[in-house]
Amino acid sequence: MNPVVSYIKQTLQGYYPDTELVPMAKLLLTQVFGMSVVELYAGKDTTFSVNERKQLDDILVRLQKLEPIQYIIGTEEFYGLTFEVNKHVLIPRPETGELVDWIIREHKYGRVKILDIGTGSGCIAVSLTKNLEEAEVVSWDVSEKALQVAERNCRRNGVCVTLEQRDVLLASPAGEQFDVIVSNPPYITEKEKANMSANVLEWEPELALFVPDDSPLLFYRKIAELGRDMLVSGGRLYFEINQEYGRETVDMLAGLGYKNIELRKDLFQNDRMIKAEK
Repeated sequence: MNPVVSYIKQTLQGYYPDTELVPMAKLLLTQVFGMSVVELYAGKDTTFSVNERKQLDDILVRLQKLEPIQYIIGTEEFYGLTFEVNKHVLIPRPETGELVDWIIREHKYGRVKILDIGTGSGCIAVSLTKNLEEAEVVSWDVSEKALQVAERNCRRNGVCVTLEQRDVLLASPAGEQFDVIVSNPPYITEKEKANMSANVLEWEPELALFVPDDSPLLFYRKIAELGRDMLVSGGRLYFEINQEYGRETVDMLAGLGYKNIELRKDLFQNDRMIKAEK
């Protein structure tokens, strides 16, 4: 094993599961220090300069405090693209990629106008724009800092998305209509905090995570109500949801008059995505 990998593994022992230590070390060495995968697998000895060793030790201290490695590196891969991430945006998850894939498969051909609500890093909006040739995408977020990250991710990935600072909970229907409204809004209830890992709870933005215990469908209901006016006839809502509230979300959408409602599981077999048609 590469001696630097061994050093990283030893330093982080007890802070993370053993199965995560070597992948974490390899990610740091390739993304931050420019080592090649071949060098790592060959076990090549690496001589760090004094400054590089200090940089590595500073990073390891941050990791011991459970700061997400994606924030330290500053990027995360999502749907084959690279996205800047920082403390102002959630780290994109594989489950969200499944939602993106669902939309792409159903709208691969022809023009489609999409509204992405709560865009964060812009991972959904950018991925859709990149993969749907005739897509026109508008993205809302309440956070100015998040929109700045999303703007940089649009430039990084060479796409054009209309970014707007909007609080969906205060929004009223505009004259504009869309074929698709997609959202991965805050959906974790306060009572669920006790079951969350520290690297999420202490580092990722609360604004993008939590809803009150007594209103778990707060954002879904508001977006669905907007959708009744802002979706074209036959337009579709796509949501990433809290796995504990799949049936409740389906019932809410049905109560608002949506049809052809489909609830899907994610790769971990949890209720995670919903599609509904106006």
